[in-house]
Amino acid sequence: MSPVTVLIPTLLRPLVGDRSAVEVPLEAPAPVSAVLDSVADGRPVFARRIRDETGALRRYVNVYVDGEDVRRADGLATPVSPGSEVMIIQSVAGG
Repeated sequence: MSPVTVLIPTLLRPLVGDRSAVEVPLEAPAPVSAVLDSVADGRPVFARRIRDETGALRRYVNVYVDGEDVRRADGLATPVSPGSEVMIIQSVAGG
C-alpha cells in the first residue's frame, strides 16, 4: 500500500493540525472525492471550505492530481492511484 500525499494550502492548514501535507492510505485507485473525504473525515470545516452543499468543488478551489487539473479530467471522479500527489489550491481574491 502506497499512500497518497495531499498537499494542503496555507489557509487550510489550521484545519488539519497545521500540517502542510496529509497522507491518505490507498491500496487501489480511488476517485478524488474519496481522497478528499478521507482528509475531511472528522474535519467538517475543512470539508465545507473545499466543497459546497451539493458536494461539488467550490469554484475558488482547484485540485490537481499529479499536476493535472481535475476540472479538465473527470472532476471529482478523476482516479487517484496509490503513490500519487494531490494538490489543493485555494484562490485568494482581493483588491
